[in-house]
Amino acid sequence: MQKVLIVGNGAREQAIAEALVGSPQEPGLYAFVKARNPGIMRIAEHVELGDTTNASDVTSYAKVRGIDLAVVGPEAPLESGVVDELEESGVSCASPTSGAASIETSKLFARSIMDKYRVPGRNVWNVFDDPGAASDFIDENSEPVVVKPIGLTGGKGVKIVNPELTGQLKDLEEAKKYAGKVIGEGIGGHSSVLVERLLVGEEFTLQAFVDGKNVVPTPLVQDNKFAYEGDTGPFTGSMGSFSESNHILPFMTAMDFHKAMIIMEGVVRAMRKEGLNYRGALYGGFMLTSEGPKVLEFNARWGDPEAMNVLPIFQGDFLDACWAMSQGRLSELSPDFDMKATVCKYLAPEGYPTDPVRGQKIEIGDARDSGALIHFASVDERDGEIYMSSSRALACTGIADTMSEAERMAEEAISRVRGPVFYRKDIGTRALIDRRVAHMDSVRLG
Repeated sequence: MQKVLIVGNGAREQAIAEALVGSPQEPGLYAFVKARNPGIMRIAEHVELGDTTNASDVTSYAKVRGIDLAVVGPEAPLESGVVDELEESGVSCASPTSGAASIETSKLFARSIMDKYRVPGRNVWNVFDDPGAASDFIDENSEPVVVKPIGLTGGKGVKIVNPELTGQLKDLEEAKKYAGKVIGEGIGGHSSVLVERLLVGEEFTLQAFVDGKNVVPTPLVQDNKFAYEGDTGPFTGSMGSFSESNHILPFMTAMDFHKAMIIMEGVVRAMRKEGLNYRGALYGGFMLTSEGPKVLEFNARWGDPEAMNVLPIFQGDFLDACWAMSQGRLSELSPDFDMKATVCKYLAPEGYPTDPVRGQKIEIGDARDSGALIHFASVDERDGEIYMSSSRALACTGIADTMSEAERMAEEAISRVRGPVFYRKDIGTRALIDRRVAHMDSVRLG
């Protein structure tokens, strides 16, 4: 029996684990986690508690358990070299090395190779380690900007100039102050800041299987990062996401999808020219503008929550797909997906993301019997009870022939959950989708 290791304990890792154990090869599943995810605990042969960023500890566990293949879920273990050490010890990985993961962990690296190899989808940007130079750049462009720490901040360090949004930057003067703060405090682990033009349009996510050369796409997804309904409040890691049954989002065209794929393939090709063989899931975060798709970010992993949209509708042997990524043979596979719509809604502790309640109990009751999928995120199971940390706690995903039915299923599951939580009721609704389509129509018209 093959033995597969999952590193990480969030909702994304549970979705990956479920896809792996659904393989007809019936692998044994093992997990290295920092907290007890009830969904992973239920299906794993063995679960080890520890520091998921400690490459030596993860590798020692893999060797003791005789692991054949590993999949690393979160970005922090990728950055700390978990994959590098696993591979050095003889364990195959369907995730990128720390060098290849720089496409996510260093915003400077991602933009530099796109410029160097003239990959389409580039934006106007610059990186600064001097607050004065950053301020001059902002003044020279005299238009709304985005200010981003260079390194990882869990999706919460980015700020945009938009006076209508809570917690964002009211004007260019605030943008200059925040750029100076990022540099001065080393937010994201670097004393430098990325400033780029604010793109206008609709965001979307394209995830793909990558084996170093071949790029195989999955259905397009849109996530919703603002905390409150109507796209208001502070940014979060995401409050939920949706995908359409035809695998293209309602505000997009097949040509938009094609252009995004060209960008993804161009980046993988550029990395190969730089001596980096990217293997694993690659996440492209895009803004669809009047000029076509533009890159917002890349993630060196499956998205959270986007993994919950695409992995449950994957047709075929997901374990074989992971082996194909690790061995450079994706060209032999033809992955397909059910023609289903999906709606994922996240429940977060009250006060999230600015001042969340901590350590509170959550009860899921019979939510699993609602027809929706339940994935546990930042929780810990102790003595049969589930306790939240300070981040998103539970993802409820409806899967159906139509978006409206998928959204209804997610709502039904949520109605059975008890605890001090909140969520965005509007994700996946007709009203929200119509607003997205109308906004994109106006952007295209200029």
